[in-house]
Amino acid sequence: MTNDSQDRGYLLTEQRLAASAMMDTQSTEQVLTIINDQDATVPGIVRHAIGTMSKLVDDVIGGMNAGGRLIYFGAGTSGRLGVLDASECPPTFFSEPGEVIGIIAGGDGALRVSSEKTEDDPGGPRDIFEAMNLTSSDVVVGIAASGTTPWVWGGLAYAQSCGAVTGLICCVPDPRRLCALDHLIALPVGPEVVTGSTRMKAGTATKLALNMISTSVMVGRGKVWGNLMVDLRATNAKLRDRAARILMHQCDLDRTQAMALLDDTQGKVKVALVMAMKNLNMDEALKLLESHHQKLYAILGSPR
Repeated sequence: MTNDSQDRGYLLTEQRLAASAMMDTQSTEQVLTIINDQDATVPGIVRHAIGTMSKLVDDVIGGMNAGGRLIYFGAGTSGRLGVLDASECPPTFFSEPGEVIGIIAGGDGALRVSSEKTEDDPGGPRDIFEAMNLTSSDVVVGIAASGTTPWVWGGLAYAQSCGAVTGLICCVPDPRRLCALDHLIALPVGPEVVTGSTRMKAGTATKLALNMISTSVMVGRGKVWGNLMVDLRATNAKLRDRAARILMHQCDLDRTQAMALLDDTQGKVKVALVMAMKNLNMDEALKLLESHHQKLYAILGSPR
């Protein structure tokens, strides 16, 4: 269902930016400078949302510890960014593929070919969420730069009816809410260099926020030791090299020994660290990790 008569000119994301008003008359270098100047304002705006993001992250960690999921969903650029962030969690943190999920209006085909009409249907996500059997342990986060996307609000309303925790990431200060939310992360980046093109500052702010949320969740779940990516699974040459260097430095191994240990643990760095530093076999290391909720600090202290 669409509402073509609705005037969205009041939205911050639809306002015109004075700094780029004469952009088409300027040199390439000047255009690039305008864009860069505007992009430079984004991190500070995201910083103001850290308090609200931290509460969302804590809910996600608690939900995942109870078997729940983090589910991002959105249309267009917003949806693509959610899918991107979700898809990067398994290779980076060795999370289960179904633990962080990204959904885009129009399906995976919309990742490459825009499917604008689908975002106007508030009932669109219902079938997807019904098939997912949402529970109170799930955290469902809508992403909508304008804060008005019917497809997103419809999905949030359905998620609430299932008892899931709900949140919205938007780039306006006060979206017109159709239902109360548990978490509102507002990133009001202001008018875009190209009026209404929210793939620019709004997209940058959203990408920063999503990276912060998913990374903080994984840190909280013990998938990082110090600042080391220890819950990766070394399945290609780059990751094997990274894993070997971690083992060599932390366990005083040479490269041959580190590679052999990786082979023994099927590339599981965290298990290899516990085995080497506690002189345990693989079963003993797995049990010790389980008893400490997969957190290496509780077992090994801080990395050097």
